[in-house]
Amino acid sequence: MKIVALVGSIREESFNMRLAKFMQDRYAEEMEMQIADIRSLPFFNQDEENDPIQVVKDFKELIKNADGVVIVTPEYNWSVPGVLKNALDWTSRVERVFMNKPVMPLGVTPGMMGTIRAQLHLREILSAPGIQARILPPAGNEVLINMAGQKFDEQTGQLNDQSTIEFLDSKVKAFIEFVKVQRG
Repeated sequence: MKIVALVGSIREESFNMRLAKFMQDRYAEEMEMQIADIRSLPFFNQDEENDPIQVVKDFKELIKNADGVVIVTPEYNWSVPGVLKNALDWTSRVERVFMNKPVMPLGVTPGMMGTIRAQLHLREILSAPGIQARILPPAGNEVLINMAGQKFDEQTGQLNDQSTIEFLDSKVKAFIEFVKVQRG
């Protein structure tokens, strides 16, 4: 199963990137996960949507060929970061590569709320007419990792909180089943 991960943080020591890499390694036998480079995408420009530069074409092709998408986002000012919104805007125009694509949103924060507001906004964006992704139903499937400084090892950067890992295992399993059902 081919999965593409979009990480909404471009910070060097991003907890969200650490989580994506953890998932890439931990679930390698269940899914081949590639982390997309969204930092190299130019700002969305409707003047260029019909013939975007190659990096945009490659990004859209990556999403198109994936069986599903994992979106790992921090929360900036109660919403998703601009770099992630920009990537989603590119996918919503002309060839709409997210259409009916299974998506699992999740996020990490050093704070208490665990990216809940960002994920609510992300779900709205993913439901927009130009995107219309198939989002893993939220009931019991939200992955809102809070207090990141206590759950990631300072030396290795790895997620090391056992209860969080077990919870994540169950939600990734639910997502894999969701993707299989969506593929038919």
